[in-house]
Amino acid sequence: MKKLIRKARYRGREERIQLPFPVPYGAHVVDPGVIFTLFSRNADRVWLMLFDHPHSDTPTAEYELRSEVNRVGDVWHIHVPDARAGHYYCYRLDGEPPEGIERGYDPDQWVLDPYAQAVVGAPKWGDTFNLPPGVFPKNGAKFPKGMIVDDTFDWEDDAPPRVPLADSVIYEVHLRGFTAQSSSGVRHPGTYRGFMEKIPYLKSLGITAVELMPIQEFDEMEYYYANDVRQHLRNYWGYSTANFFSPNARYATESLHGQQVQEFKELVKALHEAGIEVILDVVYNHTAEGGHGGPIYSFRGIDPSIYYMLEDDGKHYRNYTGCGNTVNCNHPIVREFIIDSLRHWVTHYHVDGFRFDLASIFARGPNGEVLDNPPIIEAIAEDPVLQHTKLIAEAWDAAGLYQVGSFPHPRWSEWNGRYRDDVRNFWRGGVGTLSGFATRLAGSGDLYDHSGQTPMKSINFITSHDGFTMADLVSYNEKHNEANGEENRDGDNHNHSYNYGVEGPTDDPKIRAIRKRQVKNMIATLFLSQGVPMLLAGDEFFRTQKGSNNAYCQDNEISWIDWRLAKQHRDLIEFTQKAIAFRKEHPSLRRRAFLQGSQPEHDGADITWLCPNGGEPNWDNDQAFGCLLSGSKQYTGADDDKDHLLLLFNALDHGIHFQIPQPPGGPWYVALTTEDHGPRWPGKGGKLDMDARSVTVLGSPH
Repeated sequence: MKKLIRKARYRGREERIQLPFPVPYGAHVVDPGVIFTLFSRNADRVWLMLFDHPHSDTPTAEYELRSEVNRVGDVWHIHVPDARAGHYYCYRLDGEPPEGIERGYDPDQWVLDPYAQAVVGAPKWGDTFNLPPGVFPKNGAKFPKGMIVDDTFDWEDDAPPRVPLADSVIYEVHLRGFTAQSSSGVRHPGTYRGFMEKIPYLKSLGITAVELMPIQEFDEMEYYYANDVRQHLRNYWGYSTANFFSPNARYATESLHGQQVQEFKELVKALHEAGIEVILDVVYNHTAEGGHGGPIYSFRGIDPSIYYMLEDDGKHYRNYTGCGNTVNCNHPIVREFIIDSLRHWVTHYHVDGFRFDLASIFARGPNGEVLDNPPIIEAIAEDPVLQHTKLIAEAWDAAGLYQVGSFPHPRWSEWNGRYRDDVRNFWRGGVGTLSGFATRLAGSGDLYDHSGQTPMKSINFITSHDGFTMADLVSYNEKHNEANGEENRDGDNHNHSYNYGVEGPTDDPKIRAIRKRQVKNMIATLFLSQGVPMLLAGDEFFRTQKGSNNAYCQDNEISWIDWRLAKQHRDLIEFTQKAIAFRKEHPSLRRRAFLQGSQPEHDGADITWLCPNGGEPNWDNDQAFGCLLSGSKQYTGADDDKDHLLLLFNALDHGIHFQIPQPPGGPWYVALTTEDHGPRWPGKGGKLDMDARSVTVLGSPH
């Protein structure tokens, strides 16, 4: 790296130092001291402030970065020999912003370094710093500060599990909510270390990856500072990032001195030791700074015209996210920032993949136009550091851009919202749902069987954090979001749910039995489908959100995992464990290529579609059907599959007789069923009695 001689002013004295340049953005420890580097194109003056304590109201030292000495192009930098790891810092900037910008530079406004590797602020979750509602700190003791991090950590022989995508079982979970309730029984509820205590449970379940809802630094008190009707509520989900390089401090057992860095690394290391990958749900589409008049954390005070998409007047923020602003992801500076952030989580924290919230924002240009070949999407997919990471797109945004089946790069997988809806509709009961259900079961070839794609494009889910839990899906006809303070207007109105006669909890044993059976049917469907299954945490023991389908602000019993249900519904956990294990045992359920004739209107050598009388299904009217999957190596590509599988589904509200074909191998046996007592032994053929609303899988050994 070329070395340039730079002259800098430190505490009134002149020194000549050698600086490597360009250096990485952020604050990086060298010997001696620390090098600080910040991008700002439009600032004329920059000050660096250093603090000895996270809640200092005035800096211990302040350095002015002079344009003629401390600036190369748009990069401001300074080497401070006396700085060290453990110090805290912020910036101030001044200058003439581009014409029309909502607010100009304010030298009294403190600004957080976008590349800060740790952020300190509120000492505990939910702390308001005694600020009145509607007031966000501009500077002083209560403004969040970056921390200079000593990044040393003994990873020992940690290695990513590198589970093939086809073999993955993803578990979507909120890190805090998983252990926040006292029923979790952990020593450190709601924290990284509390989550670590539940790793034995996760391992016993059989999942291969946790998909953690946002753990990048965010402000859970944003509604309080906005002083709206939700000021008593918290941004529980965390889709409002304040810093993209730092783990959330309030998820650490101690948070004032950067412990979140150590504790999150400990968690990743422990999960890897258990063979479990870590996928981060990341939010690069908008930030915590909101829309017009929102608070200034970082980007607004540095260069809003570069970091955000602005309306033509230059004052208002384009809002394709529903959250007030939209990150200008395809600007070269912002694109570099996003890539740097992703690399940071892979190299410093050993994470294994990313799920990108509202990823279709990545497909928009600076004026919101939809791009044919978005640079940021290709850059992430082709980046050499990220080559072994899993990339999952939520392939839509809040402004109507819906790209499920067309997200513009083959390496990305997609949350398959069509899978969710078609599976829900089939099990809810209704004519005309079979074709869609069968297509989803077979890997959604209508969406992805093109350009050399595979079923791994489809991340299959029936429930997620956004919507009903599986228990609520079978318990409520309507959403119940009254606690959010928005008069139940928020949340999706199209839930494809059914309550079976009673809205909400009931003591009726028949309804309770139907509801549990339907949850088993959906869990069975999830793990029998081609593609990559994702299970929402707690669905395996009938977790409820009391009818809320939008619990984004409910940091309470509505959202937290109630571990008492795990004891009450132990049978459902055991069924889920069995379904996951069954999937792992049978490569025919994890095909690397689409089934031949996987569209319902065709038959192929590796799949045969059946109706209960043994003929071809009526795709327009039937509500019960089956499919025979060949377990032959020529189709599965695996040496270890032992069975041909016959998958039978009955969504009718009454039992049926299903004509079973002759087994292609040894005699049929019941491999998996959602029936309480199981169907009668099918033998070599004949009719099998299936209960109402049930799934049965028969196996025929090679």
